[in-house]
Amino acid sequence: MSVESVRSFFKDKGLEDPVMVLEESSATVDLAAKAIGVEPALIAKTLALRLKDEDILIVTKGDARIDNKKYKEFFSTKAKMIDLEEVEQITGHPVGGVCPFGLKSDLKIFLDVSLKQFEYVYPAAGSKNSALKITPDDIQKLTNAQWIDVCQ
Repeated sequence: MSVESVRSFFKDKGLEDPVMVLEESSATVDLAAKAIGVEPALIAKTLALRLKDEDILIVTKGDARIDNKKYKEFFSTKAKMIDLEEVEQITGHPVGGVCPFGLKSDLKIFLDVSLKQFEYVYPAAGSKNSALKITPDDIQKLTNAQWIDVCQ
């Protein structure tokens, strides 16, 4: 169902279905990079985090790591991942397939500036064996995401 919610997200915006269903698992950055045939940095990794009173998504380049100091300066709290057991309930996507499209809940989406260096990136598409190709600017426009700088 999760891949279908991503497909519906694009269809509802009048766009073609961009989802690629892969024969191999794309549940981690390295697996996705191998399955698609790109370097790990080009995988748009979506992190599900919990602030004090809300859940958010941050999309970063695949080999980026959250910089705890930058994160705390921006969000005024420490970075705390959402428990794995809760991710699908909150996003509608399983761990390994989380993306900023076709979400179950209305979550704030943030894009790390690390994505801006690439013409195209490859986020998951709602399952552990799906992805799509998209420009970072299109992610921002389609999701109304805010650009931030919270990675090393």
